[in-house]
Amino acid sequence: MPRVEPTDPARPEPESEPASESGSESGSRAERKERTRRAILDAALALAADSNLAAISLRQVAKQVGVVPTAFYRHFGSLELLGLALVDESFRSLRLMLLDVWRHAPEYRDFIDGSLPIVAQHVRENRSHYAFIARERTAGPPRVREAIRHEIDLITRELATDIARSGAAEQYSSADIGLLADLIVSFVVTMAERLVDDPEAEERTLAQARTQLRMLLVGALNWRSREPADGGSR
Repeated sequence: MPRVEPTDPARPEPESEPASESGSESGSRAERKERTRRAILDAALALAADSNLAAISLRQVAKQVGVVPTAFYRHFGSLELLGLALVDESFRSLRLMLLDVWRHAPEYRDFIDGSLPIVAQHVRENRSHYAFIARERTAGPPRVREAIRHEIDLITRELATDIARSGAAEQYSSADIGLLADLIVSFVVTMAERLVDDPEAEERTLAQARTQLRMLLVGALNWRSREPADGGSR
């Protein structure tokens, strides 16, 4: 059996390939590039696990992956841009899952029972990403912190939109709908951080979160917005 040489992700590709093989070779290059990109993201998550993104270096990441530092720049212009990619990766699927729950909930109070298990499942499946978000939300580079705030704000606005489409729209002013959405999302973010910190206590954390959010909704369901002359709310 012929010996197969290992593939080096950092090895430059030939300038040209035979026409009959160019399609498969192009696909192979794309696959290797994606594998290397994935390895870089995973290495950054692992290296930042005990500190934060600002504490690791590009050379550390490259060494962990087994590529030369210049290979890093084929995928990310800087560690900060790598951090932004991790933020996007962390939130993208969660937002889609939550939107699906919210848009199929009969009433906005059903958002809670539908959302909490989804978040818990997402934390279990992406624990390293959530640990990264929890750390970088306060200690990360400025652009990474801003990206995390933006993603949380986006989820809040999407929840507010879905609350407004429910029967609660007549009950609340636009400002109060935004406040309610912010309360719910802030609480869910805190719950996710607790799940990261103590995964063994997931069942207890979920039960407490469900009770606390229902207590919040008892007040929300009895709230009636009022628009005073000064434009504020009650």
